[in-house]
Amino acid sequence: MLVYFDNAASTPLRSEVVDKMKDCLIQNYGNPSSTHSYGRSAKAKLEEARKSIASNFNISPQEIIFTSGGTESDNMLIRCAVKDLNVKTIISSKIEHHAVLHCLDELEKSGINISYVKLNQFGEIDYSDLEQLLKKDESKKLVTLMYVNNEIGNIIDVHKVGNLCKKHNSYFHTDAVQAVGHFKIDLSNLNIDFLSSAAHKFHGPKGVGFSFVRKDSGINPFILGGSQERGLRAGTEALPNILGMEKALSISYKKLNEERKYIQSLKDYFISSILTIFPNAIFNGCCKDSLKSTYTILNISIPVNENKVSLLDFHLDLKGIACSKGSACQSGSTTGSHVLNEIQTKLTENYPAIRFSFSKFNNKKEVDYLMKVLKEFK
Repeated sequence: MLVYFDNAASTPLRSEVVDKMKDCLIQNYGNPSSTHSYGRSAKAKLEEARKSIASNFNISPQEIIFTSGGTESDNMLIRCAVKDLNVKTIISSKIEHHAVLHCLDELEKSGINISYVKLNQFGEIDYSDLEQLLKKDESKKLVTLMYVNNEIGNIIDVHKVGNLCKKHNSYFHTDAVQAVGHFKIDLSNLNIDFLSSAAHKFHGPKGVGFSFVRKDSGINPFILGGSQERGLRAGTEALPNILGMEKALSISYKKLNEERKYIQSLKDYFISSILTIFPNAIFNGCCKDSLKSTYTILNISIPVNENKVSLLDFHLDLKGIACSKGSACQSGSTTGSHVLNEIQTKLTENYPAIRFSFSKFNNKKEVDYLMKVLKEFK
């Protein structure tokens, strides 16, 4: 039996998305920047997709910039804030995605002041500490905090962070890669200046995403060349991927309530099932709390037989079960999860921590099969 519980790494394509992309590859092969009829047709499709995507967030189409995905978007928005908006101080957390953290490491070498907000043992942000950091000096600041943590599923209070940033005249960027398509985000009602997203997290294709750039932000081109994407991101747009992303996002939001209820029930079933086998299992971060975490992610430290710890990953894979020790972007790393290293306690540091992440394509039979396999490690 093959079981895919690694949807936080990437999700399977919806069949409607495949059909949309296939049709585009066959019918709309013109360059959207060309002035002939083929180019104009492709351009029209591109702008229809932009308008549709923007409507899901209650923003203007011109505030959507297509990118290759979350990593490019994070780099673009953070680096441009420094380059173009006179940002001298960046406030973040030590459990961000490496697309943010490695970017901050490089900026720190060039003289940008980097501060990290305090976290509690569950990985939750200390909002009073965030305000103290915002008040610390008069330098222009950018706060970059992820909407939903990709490893432990914690959700931040974007309303509170946005309001604090506005109060202290600072910019707010959120890596929303694990939130877009899974939560309604009304950007007209949030003090978010910049947002990053990736299509393959909500049943769209890999290699495409978008940046939300608030109108009149003052950001200048990130990639130089042609005048695509309002001149901010040169390069011929990957139209089949963009149309696939638009289709995936539209369906995700159309079916959001129905699919969220189903996936949450599956997550609840998973929790009760694993506690039956391992009553002392520890749920990392806030992933067990449906009010504080996404319904798509569980990160569990499992008290398996100490003689079998090193075999767990291999055995799960051998049994056809896909899951993750940490984020997929760290695949093959022997240093462990930087997120768990920040919040783990003495009790859990010797337990193998596994992230299981779900989608509408999963079912209870798959959970039962996984539990049968895990019983062998008691």
